[in-house]
Amino acid sequence: MIQALIFDVFGTCVDWRNSVAREVAAVLPQVDALAFATAWRAEYDPAMARIRDGARGYVPLDDLHLENLDTVCRAFGVTLEAPDRLNAAWEKLEPWPDVVGGLQLLRQERIIAPCSNGSIALMTRLARYAGLPWDCILGAELARDYKPQAAVYRVSCAALRLPPDQVMMVAAHNDDLLAARAAGLRTAFVPRLTEHGPDQATDLEPTGDWDIVAKDFADLAHQVAGHG
Repeated sequence: MIQALIFDVFGTCVDWRNSVAREVAAVLPQVDALAFATAWRAEYDPAMARIRDGARGYVPLDDLHLENLDTVCRAFGVTLEAPDRLNAAWEKLEPWPDVVGGLQLLRQERIIAPCSNGSIALMTRLARYAGLPWDCILGAELARDYKPQAAVYRVSCAALRLPPDQVMMVAAHNDDLLAARAAGLRTAFVPRLTEHGPDQATDLEPTGDWDIVAKDFADLAHQVAGHG
């Protein structure tokens, strides 16, 4: 039986691209806000890779975002007087329309929590902003490592005192689910066809035999109920 569901957040639960662009436009009206947001996000995985590869000790994502913001500002030829203000954009991301209601349905019978690369502080403030009704905050900071390292998924299960096969990882990213399945978790794919904009070419459909493929979080809740 699925006792708990843990969720990727950036892209799966919230629209980071348009939300970050909104904050960029307010602080840097002279730049292409969507291009800036996309460039900022493009620094995300390389920054975490250095930690996953052991080239650097664990650094919370808040600090990596701030370092990456400096890189992107230099690339765009702009200077920020208060970079922390813009860095807080990642705590003000809008949920996709189906998310809050779907999470509320799931929470009636199951434990729900993020399994994100975001820090506990970031995920807590984002939950308050977006109305995400988590039971607790799990993910990278507990493991002091970053997805898709197996430790992030396994530590999240251990924190709930559940075996991995009673926990379902929910994501809009096939690579996230592949790593979660390898760590022993159940898997659910929910596509977000415009996470990267109208010309998105990745994660448009499932590429694995996931336990559940759902069109949105309401459909996910319906299908999870059928799994007992």
